[in-house]
Amino acid sequence: MSQNKLEIDLSDSFEKIPVKIFSSPKQGSVFAAQQIADLIREKQSLNEKCVLGLATGSTPITLYAELVRMHREEGLSFKNVVTFNLDEYYPLERQALQSYWSFMHQHLFHHVDIDPANIHIPNGELPKEEVKQHCLRYEQMIEEAGGIDLQILGIGNNGHIGFNEPGSSIFSKTRLVSLDNSTRIANASNFQNISQVPRMAITMGISTILKARRILLMAWGMKAPIVAKSAEGHVTEQIPASILQQHNDCTFIIDEIAAGELTRIKSPWLTGEVEWTPQMIKRAVVHMALKLEKPVLSLTTHDYNENGLGDLLVEKGEAYEINLQVFYMLRDSITGWPGGKPDAVIPSHPERSEPYPKRCLIFSPHPDDDIISMGGTFMRLHDQGHEVHVAYQTSGNIAVTDEFVTRFLDFAVGFEDQFGIDNQKSRQILSDARAFLATKKTNQVDTDQIRSIKGLIRRCEAKATCRYVGLTDDRCHFLNLPFYETGAVQKNPMSEEDVLITMKLLQDLKPHQVYCAGDLADPHGTHKVCLDIVFESMKRLKASGEKWVEDCWVWLYKGAWQEWDIAEIEMAIPMSPDQVMKKRFGIFIHQSQKDMVPFQGADSREFWQRAEDRNANTANLYAALGLTKYAAMEAFVRWIY
Repeated sequence: MSQNKLEIDLSDSFEKIPVKIFSSPKQGSVFAAQQIADLIREKQSLNEKCVLGLATGSTPITLYAELVRMHREEGLSFKNVVTFNLDEYYPLERQALQSYWSFMHQHLFHHVDIDPANIHIPNGELPKEEVKQHCLRYEQMIEEAGGIDLQILGIGNNGHIGFNEPGSSIFSKTRLVSLDNSTRIANASNFQNISQVPRMAITMGISTILKARRILLMAWGMKAPIVAKSAEGHVTEQIPASILQQHNDCTFIIDEIAAGELTRIKSPWLTGEVEWTPQMIKRAVVHMALKLEKPVLSLTTHDYNENGLGDLLVEKGEAYEINLQVFYMLRDSITGWPGGKPDAVIPSHPERSEPYPKRCLIFSPHPDDDIISMGGTFMRLHDQGHEVHVAYQTSGNIAVTDEFVTRFLDFAVGFEDQFGIDNQKSRQILSDARAFLATKKTNQVDTDQIRSIKGLIRRCEAKATCRYVGLTDDRCHFLNLPFYETGAVQKNPMSEEDVLITMKLLQDLKPHQVYCAGDLADPHGTHKVCLDIVFESMKRLKASGEKWVEDCWVWLYKGAWQEWDIAEIEMAIPMSPDQVMKKRFGIFIHQSQKDMVPFQGADSREFWQRAEDRNANTANLYAALGLTKYAAMEAFVRWIY
C-alpha cells in the first residue's frame, strides 16, 4: 500500500511541462532569442507575418538585448514582425519611465527595424469607461493578425502570468485587473515607493495566452519555488502558470538557480540512478530527515526504503552507518572559529589553522551587506585577532530616499551656522537640491550632486559600522565600481574597469580569506555582477601566477535575500543571543535603510528582520537534524577556483 502511495507522489512531482535549464540567464536568453529568430526567418521565407506576444519586467531584458544584437550583427530583420504585449499598468501615461510602452521601446523597438504600426501595447491612458471596449478591440486585433505564433512569458512569485493573479479564470480574456499586493511590492523597485505603484493593470487573459501556438516561459533566480509548483504541481487557477500544463507546445526556459526546487535537481535520486558522492548522500539524507521530522541518527532502514533511497542502502551499506557519516559532516561544518582555530590540528575543520592571524577581505556589494549577511562572523573574525578589511563594491546611492538628502544637507547648513563657518556654499547646495526634488518625476535620475550626497550618506553609515565592529578607517575600502553608477535601477554589465579596480585591491592586500556575496536572489542583479567581478579577478590573478592566490580561500555568504540550503553549507558560524542583538544594532546603524527599505523586492520585512529569521531558521534546521541548538547561525559555502 505504501509503495503505491509513493508511486502516486512521484508521478505528481515530476515535470509536466518541458523544462530547459541553462547555467545563466544570458545563455537561456540566447536560446530563446534563437527560437524567435528562427521563427521570424521561417515566416520571412514564406512571405508571412510573424506575430509575437511579448513580456516585460527584468526577466526578458537579456532576451531583448540578444535580439538587438542579432539585428545589428546578424542582419535579423523585424519588418515582418507584429507584436502584442501582455500587459500595461493602469492608469499610467505611456511616456512614463515605468510604463511598459517605455520599457519595450527602450529595450527593443527603438533598436530594430520594426514598423511602429505593427506594435500593439495595451493603453493605460484611457478613461476607465473606455477600457472595456479597448480590451475587446485588443482581442479582435490579435485574431485579425492571425493569432500569436510565439508568446514570451515571465512568471511572478505568486505564479501570475501577464497580470493574471491567483484566482484568474482559465477562460479570462484581455481585461482590467486589480493587482495583488505582493505583485505591487515586487514591482515597487521601478517606482519611488510602493504608494506610486498602480493598483490596476490591463492584461491579456489566460485564455488569450493559451491560444498562442507556442509559448516560452522564462524565469531566473529566486523563482525556484513557483517554477517547481507550476511545472510539477497540479493545475490550479491559484497558480496561473500551472495552467500552461494544458498547452501542447509550452517550454520553461530557466537558469540553475530557478531550477533549484525541481525534483530532478533537489532530489535526483527519485528520478533515476545517481552517483552517490558524499555530498549527494548528505543532500539525500538531510532532505529525508527534514521531510520525516526526525534527527539524522534516528533514521531507519524502513525510512530509506519508503523514501526512494533503497539504492543508497544497496550501494553503501547499513542505514545507521550512513546516518553517522552524514551526522559527522553536519557536525564538522559548525565552528566558532571562521578564520580557523590557532594552534590546533583539526583535519575536519572547515578552515585551516594556519596562518594565524589571517588577512581577511569581505566584499560587500552594497554598503550594508557585510553586517546584514555575515555580521556575526565579521565581528568574530575581528575579535579573534584577524586583520579584517571590508571592500564596499558599490556606492548604494540609489537606495537612499530623497528625504535623507535634504535632512543631511539641513544638518550641514545648521552645523556650519552653529560654529560660525561660512555656509553660503552649503545653503546653495541645499536650495538646489530642494528645487530639483520638488519637481522630480517618478524614477527620474538624480543630479550628480544629489547622487554624490546619497553615496556619502551610505559611506558614512558603512564606516560607522566598521568602527562599531572595531575596525579602523584604513580597513574600509570604497571601490565605487563603475557598472553601478548609472543613477537608475538598471545597471551596466561588468566592465574591464570594474575588474581592474578589484584586482588592484586584491593584489595590495593579498588576503588569506575572501568573503563575497553568493546571494544571487538580489532582484536587481547587483550581487550577481559583483560576484562575477570577484570571480573574474581571482581567476586572472591565479592565471598570472600570483603565489598568494593559491593559499587564498573564498567563502560565499547569503542572508539579505535568501540563505544556503542546509545540505550545501560547508561552514556554519553559531551565534549566541547576545551576538544576535549586537548584529542587530550594527544593522541599525544603516539608518537610511531602516523602517522603509527602498528596494525590498517581494519581502516586506526590514533587512534586520530577514537576517535574524534566516539565521534562526538555519540554527533550527541543524537542531532538527540532531545537532546542538543555537540561537542563530550564519552559513557559508566555499568556492573552488
